[in-house]
Amino acid sequence: MRKILFWGVMLSMFAQSPVNGKNFDLQKYTHPAPYSVEKIQTPKGKKVKNVILMIGDGMSLAHVQCAWTCNRGHLWLENAQYTGLSQTPIANQLIAESGSGGTALAIGHQTVYHAAGVDAKGNPQPSLIELAHAKGLSTGVAVTCRLWDATPCDFLAHYIDRDESELLIGQFPDSPVDYVFGGGQRYFKPENRPDKRDVFAELEGKGYKVMKNYEEFLGYEGGKAYCVPFEGDTPVPAERGDMLAKASLKELSLLSRDKDGFFMMIEGSQLDDYGHFNNIQMLMEETLDFDRTVGEVFKWAAQDGETLVVVTADHETGGLTLLDGDLASGTVEVKFTTDDHSGVIVPIYAFGPQAQNFTGFMTNTELCHKIQSLLKLK
Repeated sequence: MRKILFWGVMLSMFAQSPVNGKNFDLQKYTHPAPYSVEKIQTPKGKKVKNVILMIGDGMSLAHVQCAWTCNRGHLWLENAQYTGLSQTPIANQLIAESGSGGTALAIGHQTVYHAAGVDAKGNPQPSLIELAHAKGLSTGVAVTCRLWDATPCDFLAHYIDRDESELLIGQFPDSPVDYVFGGGQRYFKPENRPDKRDVFAELEGKGYKVMKNYEEFLGYEGGKAYCVPFEGDTPVPAERGDMLAKASLKELSLLSRDKDGFFMMIEGSQLDDYGHFNNIQMLMEETLDFDRTVGEVFKWAAQDGETLVVVTADHETGGLTLLDGDLASGTVEVKFTTDDHSGVIVPIYAFGPQAQNFTGFMTNTELCHKIQSLLKLK
């Protein structure tokens, strides 16, 4: 009897003990404003002229299932013709973060933890942006984070440490990208840089139109451009509205002028932040905003007919688990198991010509190589 009592007490203590000093309590969230989703007619052609890579930073199948529940059983992602799964280990450990995980998607090489745009030995390797430019394609990036954050730097810069923000932003004038939208004015300004460089002025010297006003960008009809309306990240989803969708569509309208085609990377960046914060409400708002952006991009691609859209993630954040909920009310009950990243396999959704190439299991680097092959970049 004493043994039974002892182990009962021990199990109770273990169940209530914090992980890494933190308790991960059950959270409940009901999404108040579901949106309608339509069936999109998929293109019938086979030619891939353009590729749009959309990254939900930290997004796993659990995130998608929670968002699907919150939106009463419908997501724009469901229009994807084909689905696959991506494994996310990196060169020196099992668990990726946005530098190493995003680098695998950007350059097609596994790298070490916290690197951006370099291989495992620290050597810069050309990203999809640079390879596309070298083949005469136009290129673009649109994100909801500050531009010195890991994922945009994976595509636009090269360094062994993603935390060297000033250094990475300092490389942006050397990137051949045509259009960029995101937050992060701070390290473009000389007063915030140890080297006192005016990176905005350098970009203008390279022929870019620099805009610090979002509405100005939406009306822009010129050549190469950077739109950086915010000092840090873009506002939270409830404040910025459909900014990511509109900025992405604006870039697509500009990029599609190129008769040779284009490559674009779009990121729902703040999923990762809210996974780290273990905040299910904000996480769902950001995930649903990303899904609405996916819907607008799918519709654009369907009209174009020669654009492949690939939606995936760089890693999982938060160890999110859906434990209960109610589809009719859009309610989820979840637990996070970490405030860091996990090694959970992440989904791939593909829409448009040659989408069938993205089914089954693949590594994050293989996904990059498939895009390179379809655009004939190597």
